[in-house]
Order: sequence, then C-alpha cells, then structure tokens
Amino acid sequence: MPRIENSIVVGAGPRHVFDITNDIARWSEIFDEYRHAEVVSEEREGRWTEIVFELADAEGRSWRSWRILDHRELVAVAERRDPLFPFRYMHLRWSYREVPEGTLMTWVQDFELDEKFEVPLDTVVERMNVHTRHNQAGIKRRIESGVAGP
Repeated sequence: MPRIENSIVVGAGPRHVFDITNDIARWSEIFDEYRHAEVVSEEREGRWTEIVFELADAEGRSWRSWRILDHRELVAVAERRDPLFPFRYMHLRWSYREVPEGTLMTWVQDFELDEKFEVPLDTVVERMNVHTRHNQAGIKRRIESGVAGP
C-alpha cells in the first residue's frame, strides 16, 4: 500500500490550524486547487464531527468525501468516496501537534490505484508529494500572514 506523508510547522496554535484547515466550506479560499467545496451534511456529537462534502477542481472534476474530526485530539480522518477512480481507495489522516514554533501539521495519505489507471505508481507518488507540500506551504503562508484568519 503506497503512503504519502508530509509535515510542516505552522507558526500558530494547533487548535487554530486545525479549525482553519478543517473548515471545508472555506477550502476554495485556502487551497489553490479547489474551485468549489460544499458541505453536504455535518453532525457534531461531543468531541466528534462527521462531515460529508463535495469538492470540484479547476478542471471540473468533482468527487464526494467523508471526514471525521476529533476536536479533542486534533485529528481528522477521511476517505474519498465517489467516484473513487483513479483510486481503489484513498484514506487520509491529518494530525496537529504543538511544537515550540507552533504546530506540526502532518498529512498521511494511504491509497491504492485502480488497476485501470495507466499512470505509473512512482509518477503518482511523486505528483502527490509535490502537490501535498505545495498545499501545506500555501496554508502555512495564509495562516501566518493572517489571510486565513478565523
């Protein structure tokens, strides 16, 4: 099973970084790639929030995902749901840990490609690593500059 894991330190508190990066309705503002982000359903019970949402990218591709937020441990667990292609599955885990400089934000993506997808795995892994690092750097910049405020 391929795994992508990238971390970055953001100069802000973990709760602040967690709240901003998990505000899905604002993803089109904080991620360069999303043209549209819509929360389909959201239920909060105690420390947990379960969210179903739809995303669309600049090329018009869209998909639905599911996410659970643990507000106490500051962890988000998610999976892509429909359509899955080009993946057989895509599971994500975002965690936020306090460090002296602010927050260590770590994103882990476990996935398997659909056998019909013709791009080699090494190419996909490299693209995903570059893409994730770009997104994390953009979020860091937006949060630290105050552009992605509360």
